[in-house]
Amino acid sequence: MPPHTPFLALPLAETCADDEQVCTWVLGRTDNQTLATAADLFIGTPLQLMGLLLLGLGLRWVLHRLVDRLVSRAQEGVLPDHIGKFSRRRGKATVARDAATFNRRVQRARTMGSLLKSVITGVLLAIVGTMMLSEIGVNIAPIIASAGIVGIALGFGAQSLVSDFLSGVFMIFEDQYGVGDEVDLDGTVGTVEAVSLRVTRLRDINGTVWYVRNGEISRVGNMSQNWARTVLDVSVGYGEDLTKVRRVLEDVAHDLWDDEDFKGEILEEPSVWGVQDLGIDGILVRVALKTAPGLQWGIAREMRMRIKNRFDHEGIEIPFPQRVVWHRGEPAAEVAEAAAAEEQPRS
Repeated sequence: MPPHTPFLALPLAETCADDEQVCTWVLGRTDNQTLATAADLFIGTPLQLMGLLLLGLGLRWVLHRLVDRLVSRAQEGVLPDHIGKFSRRRGKATVARDAATFNRRVQRARTMGSLLKSVITGVLLAIVGTMMLSEIGVNIAPIIASAGIVGIALGFGAQSLVSDFLSGVFMIFEDQYGVGDEVDLDGTVGTVEAVSLRVTRLRDINGTVWYVRNGEISRVGNMSQNWARTVLDVSVGYGEDLTKVRRVLEDVAHDLWDDEDFKGEILEEPSVWGVQDLGIDGILVRVALKTAPGLQWGIAREMRMRIKNRFDHEGIEIPFPQRVVWHRGEPAAEVAEAAAAEEQPRS
């Protein structure tokens, strides 16, 4: 019989795997392969599974805290002084509208935060779950291969969808616009009726509904964020006294500023900027009023009506197109004689 070979003489690699620390430790202490294998099965593997689980939970906690910080910044908005900056002259309707806008932004940010947390949890669950399956001896190569094939298929088949989704996420977090805002999306102008991760729905002034994909929006012009401005170019004749015109425009603008019906709608004292252009038909004088968001068009219509009435009272001419016609022909008497001669019957 061959001499008895001690169990410890066998290389550990033939009995325990390199990454099986519990099996190796028990085998080194007891020289019992069965006990070492059982210890690794009932102690080592559960410890590794527990470690993976704790690692996944730790990553999930860190990433969720990061999402909470992003949500907090999104709730504050790009312009955190959106509410209360002009509280001295703002009316109740304006404050209520600002409060509704703030609540809408908070709700939207929390919804996005919940969605991102769900995505993070799902991804971590898939990764940690696959690693745990590998620890208990399941062949994960087919799983990884299948996931790679699915990822490639989604990458080629849903590029526009992914682009729309990512654009929608950043658009919402950056608070570029929201429901009720007047916006210009690459030439499509209207009121935002709905915002989703894929499309934005607008309704223009004619009542047409436009669906704009978020991934195709290269620039956004928001006319309802924080404040707006009414800019009027008033045309007067060349024969008018510009000093008088400027004084009259200042009086009209300040009368509107002091009007109780428009309290809170005009945020700052109006100003007349002066001569904007020397046109063909008249001189353009520019007037500017800083207004609450979304009210600039109504203020402009009221200003035009008041300016027209005041100009009529002051006798200031609002010019209209005029042309001077020069007639360079024969004298009128010679023309009349020639016409009479043509009318005589021929003999």
